[in-house]
Amino acid sequence: MSDAPFDPAAEFDRQVQRLVELGYPTLAGMTEDAFRQLVRPLRSAAVAGAAGLPAPTEGRVPFLLVITRELIGVEERLALTTLAGKRRPGFLDRHYAEGDLARFDPIKELEVPAGPAYLLFDVDRGEETRNLAPSSAMEVITGQDRLPLSIDEGLALVTLYPAALAKNKCFSLVGSRCGDKRVPALWISEGAPKLGWCWYGNPHTWLGSASARPERVGAA
Repeated sequence: MSDAPFDPAAEFDRQVQRLVELGYPTLAGMTEDAFRQLVRPLRSAAVAGAAGLPAPTEGRVPFLLVITRELIGVEERLALTTLAGKRRPGFLDRHYAEGDLARFDPIKELEVPAGPAYLLFDVDRGEETRNLAPSSAMEVITGQDRLPLSIDEGLALVTLYPAALAKNKCFSLVGSRCGDKRVPALWISEGAPKLGWCWYGNPHTWLGSASARPERVGAA
């Protein structure tokens, strides 16, 4: 990591450029300029919200530009994720039945802003909650005045910071549920990110539960 002071504005621009290079505008059926115009109102909020937060590390980042399934589907975005230094695209676990993924909605506590994009702050991949069942991890997360990540937010983390998903440092996305005991999770399989699910009451030594500050900030 560089010793230069963290620059939230430059980081916002980097995240937008990363999404453009991956082809997000095309997937959204937009021109590059239209996509940049869509997210530009969030730039000042990113700068303000990241004030006082440290520079990104592999395990914790100051903010994420989250693109929602309102703009681009989950599987399309998942296919654009890779592990750090790898090229194999992310993929969906076969245990998701056809049409199943659409049933996983953000839990009401997240108060996700309406619209195709928003900001999430102080994002942590959840190493301290490894080997805790998601049910127990939720107690830890909420006890710290934080909330879990949704599927959209987990995809944003791996897309913008591929090194966040690493061996024995994978994470559940307890912020998306479908009314049963399943919890979505991102882990590594066949050298690529894999979106699967685990049980709410089952711990795994290699799996934590990612979290962030409670507030999600949409465009004004």
